Amino acid sequence: MMSLLGRPDVDAGEVFVNFNQNITSLAVATSGGYSLYSLGSVDSTLDKIYHTKSDELFLIERLFESSLVAIVSQRAPRKLKVCHFKKQSEICNYSYANTILAVKLNRERLIVCLEESLYIHNIQDMKVVHTIRDTPCNPQGLCALSSSSEHCYLAYPGSVTSGEVQIFDAINLHAKTMIPAHDTPLAALAFSPSGTEIATASERGTVIRVFSSQDGSRLFELRRGLKRCVSIVSLSFSTCAEYLVSSSNTETVHIFRLDRSATETAEGHGGKQTSDDWMGFLSKTVTSYLPTQVTDVFSQGRAFASVTLPEAGVRRMCAITTIQKQLRLLIASQDGYLYVYSIPTVEGAECQLIKRHDLRLEDHYAMDIKGLNSGVSIGGAAGVPPGGAGAAVAGGSGGDGKSATPVSGGGGGDKPGGSYASAVKGDEPAGPSSSSA
Repeated sequence: MMSLLGRPDVDAGEVFVNFNQNITSLAVATSGGYSLYSLGSVDSTLDKIYHTKSDELFLIERLFESSLVAIVSQRAPRKLKVCHFKKQSEICNYSYANTILAVKLNRERLIVCLEESLYIHNIQDMKVVHTIRDTPCNPQGLCALSSSSEHCYLAYPGSVTSGEVQIFDAINLHAKTMIPAHDTPLAALAFSPSGTEIATASERGTVIRVFSSQDGSRLFELRRGLKRCVSIVSLSFSTCAEYLVSSSNTETVHIFRLDRSATETAEGHGGKQTSDDWMGFLSKTVTSYLPTQVTDVFSQGRAFASVTLPEAGVRRMCAITTIQKQLRLLIASQDGYLYVYSIPTVEGAECQLIKRHDLRLEDHYAMDIKGLNSGVSIGGAAGVPPGGAGAAVAGGSGGDGKSATPVSGGGGGDKPGGSYASAVKGDEPAGPSSSSA
């Protein structure tokens, strides 16, 4: 995620695209509003669930298949709005003293990332339960929140000079572990669906590593390339956790297969040697005479498959999920397209393009709501300028200008009503209501 003031995609008038936590929905924001799409039949059609005209957005996050969305607009980049899109209402809003750079959601927590602080909200009532202040300067808003409620971990950079990852337990509200992942600063972070693994990439972009989020042990080291350093834009585990996909500022998307069977097989041999063991011994013997940089290259995993897209320099969000019992690679690009690819079963084979959807095309069957003005602001700063003086404070003392404090005109602690609770739980269907706009 990039800061508002340095976002080339916004400056160029491109769209903002984002998948929800379990890759069942795609959010698309343009200059005219935002839309939500279902991915259940994406091989053939892209079904638009919802559309509304609104201020131009630069952040939008949907909570799984629920009716809850969190949005931040370019007009008010310090204000977070939480909306119930099916009821066409704003549930609450919070304002901060600095620009919101990222928002992350799961069923337990909502995270707001500023440049030098992180705010952890209880998503059930939106109270601030903890603030991580004075974090290393994070102008890109880089952070990750596990989608798992059981392993509800938050990850963020621990240094501006190296690739240190801080893992924080967002439920019990304490530091979990620190991982010295890379020598150079971090560029991308992603949790596995279970939250027990975290993938990292540095600004150099040549090596991707996977660690245990519980004890920090290294599980995989994957080489994206040798010839050039790149900027990793997107990292994502597949919903089955067997693959990892990365995109960068180049035209190539890489898919890595995470083969956990090798370790399990070795443990299951009970000391009995096999031909694979002898090959491993031979490889270790040979590489022991080589420089460390060379042996690292030998030990790193290669891409299982890749996709080459029409042009470089386009920011793309990638995901791998199962759709109608078939594994699919989804690539949402900020030039307004969603690509759907099949994933080969054989290493080195080509991914086949199944469909390309144009996200800029209007769907006349979608709902067209002209605003979110019917709701009541609960625990937010309605009518208060962002960072305005004299407003009451939610969840703590006043900010210091560097690590902002959310400002609340309504006390900041009121519990949202029944519609909010049902939206969080996902009790209501994800599609639009039967009543017309």
